[in-house]
Amino acid sequence: MTLGEALAAARQQIDRLDARLLLQYATGCSHADLLARPEMPVIGPAYEQFQDWVARRAAGEPLAYLVGEAEFRGRVFQVSPAVLIPRPETEVLIELALAKLPGLAAPKVVDLGTGSGIVAISLALESPAATVVAVDLSAEAISVARNNAGRLGARIDFRQGDWFSPLAGERFDLIVSNPPYVADGDPHLALNGLPFEPQMALTDGADGLSCIRHIVADAADHLAPGGWLLFEHGYDQGEASRNLLTAAGFKAAFTFPDLAGIDRVSGGHL
Repeated sequence: MTLGEALAAARQQIDRLDARLLLQYATGCSHADLLARPEMPVIGPAYEQFQDWVARRAAGEPLAYLVGEAEFRGRVFQVSPAVLIPRPETEVLIELALAKLPGLAAPKVVDLGTGSGIVAISLALESPAATVVAVDLSAEAISVARNNAGRLGARIDFRQGDWFSPLAGERFDLIVSNPPYVADGDPHLALNGLPFEPQMALTDGADGLSCIRHIVADAADHLAPGGWLLFEHGYDQGEASRNLLTAAGFKAAFTFPDLAGIDRVSGGHL
């Protein structure tokens, strides 16, 4: 079996780009190799791995879980089924967070529900003066995030626990979170590979707002005067998020859209 033959066969089952990327990962060849040397033979173990990945991709398993990594903000992060796959809309949360840090000599930041660590690590690397703490309930997620921080050279204080529970007595200049916000029973949970992702990171098992309510209710006890809370949420949760923030005493509650114009991040300050 040659590279060209393997690629042609896979394209009968899965997306053309996915087929090419999986073949590159399985064989170690580059895109240029595929174009210039399609007659190159694929050795047995590599072809077996490729066939396995193609079958799993055809069954809906996300590409990132097959190859064990995904790109976010120009960095490659390790991922596993213990963490959500990074999504570009989360960059909105990071950009808004970074905008709150100038003027603070040594800002303290906490990322609640860090998952693979993309938010905490991005903030630590792009705001080197910041002290960043990252919390997650899942020990497996903490392990993935810690590995990512080590590979990318980010200094993060990781804590395992439920939201604010590992942060007793601590206050921060900025709290960020991408919590579970998909409502239980939402049909989106059955689409686009989501059944393969950790359900407790996607849905709260209720109306999609229970984790946001908890974070908003307890955030003031962990914010410095003037501190900001920013969190990602669903397309239809902007108004509810602003109402929760205002009721909890936050000022200047706002909602910011992602690049598609969809409400994506809400926040406010003390």
